[in-house]
Amino acid sequence: MNQPRKLKVGVTLFIRPGHQSIWENGIFQNCFFLINLFQASPLIEAAFLVNGGDGKPEEAGDFLTLAPAQVIDLNQAMAELDVIIELSAQLSPDWARDFRSKGGRVVGMRVANDYVIDIERMMFGLPHGLLMSGTPYDAIWTLPAFEKTCLDYYKWGMRGPVAAMQHLWSPAILERALAAAGGGVPSFAYEPGRKRWRLGIVEPNICMVKTCHLPMLACDGAHRQDATFIEVMRVYNSLHLKERPDFVALAMGLDLVRHGIASFEGRFPIYEVLGPQAEAIVSHSWENEQNYVYYEALYGGFPLIHNSGYLGGCGYRYETFDPESGASAITKAFAEHDERLADYRRDARAFLATLDPTREANVASYGRAIVQLFENP
Repeated sequence: MNQPRKLKVGVTLFIRPGHQSIWENGIFQNCFFLINLFQASPLIEAAFLVNGGDGKPEEAGDFLTLAPAQVIDLNQAMAELDVIIELSAQLSPDWARDFRSKGGRVVGMRVANDYVIDIERMMFGLPHGLLMSGTPYDAIWTLPAFEKTCLDYYKWGMRGPVAAMQHLWSPAILERALAAAGGGVPSFAYEPGRKRWRLGIVEPNICMVKTCHLPMLACDGAHRQDATFIEVMRVYNSLHLKERPDFVALAMGLDLVRHGIASFEGRFPIYEVLGPQAEAIVSHSWENEQNYVYYEALYGGFPLIHNSGYLGGCGYRYETFDPESGASAITKAFAEHDERLADYRRDARAFLATLDPTREANVASYGRAIVQLFENP
């Protein structure tokens, strides 16, 4: 190994002009958790966030109050870093080539289903997603959930070795956000005893891999099985869909809508949804089965109805594209959750511990991947 000293590592963060929120998308949290891991690694001297956007850190509002490391610019990164992880902001191919020419290593980390996103955007004239820009990578890291659809896409499109890395999460960001909110929100914990449930659907509805359509059908199926236990179905991130005649037609076909116990809402932080507005999350993803909202729901002990195979048996799982199975999972959750709440919380804690950025096994696995960058230049 050609690593004579501890390394300085940077993770790119896209800071745009104006105020930003950590809750806008999961990739910002991913940046912060990756920094936490590097700070726990014996191989790393220092870890930095690298601003790859056109905004100024001092104007980003409370977005960076949760940042676990100093933010530096690309010029500082060029001069100081040994390894840079392209995560939230893309690097210029010329910048990457210059960085490598001085002995640096460049990793592209991909934490979305880029194959589906890119194809959608190419086919339907949407703003581009991932760019096959010719940036030279020493390695490409992704998540296990994307091995099936994206591993070979990255390998051939980016011409580099690809590895699936452990997904990382801790409750630190959520807990700090709750503390900052003060008395504005109740404690983030499921409260048993309600005779009727408010169901929340929080898919982003910006790409086909995570949408509200199947959860809506599952909720309606549960309502048809038992019309007494659903107080309301709230569909978040859906205001733009209300302008679509085809979506309106789907919604108007649901008993929940016709009976006046459904609403369509904007976007809110999860702690303003779970507890204040909903007892349970009904989720669906398509080849996108590792999501922070799952972990947040489990952390709070909230019933999570989902179709993910990456949650260690936690929550209430249903068959991937089967609303009837989803409906049965909802009714099962309502019937059982309060009674088995202690076991649910115990199992969730055990699973979430495997995601901890400072967990020894996780630090070691990323450390091995860093070492490989210098063994196989």
